[in-house]
Amino acid sequence: MQVRVYYEDTDFSGIVYHANYLRYMERGRTNHLRLMGAEQQALFDQVETEGAGFAFVVRSMHLDFLKPARMDDVLDVVTWPVAVKGASIMLAQEVRRGEDVLVKAEVRVAFISGGRAQPIPKSIRTLMKADLIS
Repeated sequence: MQVRVYYEDTDFSGIVYHANYLRYMERGRTNHLRLMGAEQQALFDQVETEGAGFAFVVRSMHLDFLKPARMDDVLDVVTWPVAVKGASIMLAQEVRRGEDVLVKAEVRVAFISGGRAQPIPKSIRTLMKADLIS
């Protein structure tokens, strides 16, 4: 997924403020689901018919800031699954500018429903595991 850096994304020095990478990566995770054919509204509708509402929540995140991005840069946010377990998914993400990796992240996302961790629905788990194989 491509993102352009705007003035509002930067700090006083013209470099992307560190917390904005979290926003870029959140969009990248959402877009990753969509590209796999799992549109969020359809998932919400499907799970609502099966029980209480659900959410994916970030359980943990490890970030390495390697190089800065600057205003007007065009960045690529790349996301891929590393492991799919019962109630969580481990994802790897990179924010790149061309060949340069600017930020690396390892993100554990938990599936919750009714306020508690629950097994990920089979349809989502199957999509994610298929992505692991390809």
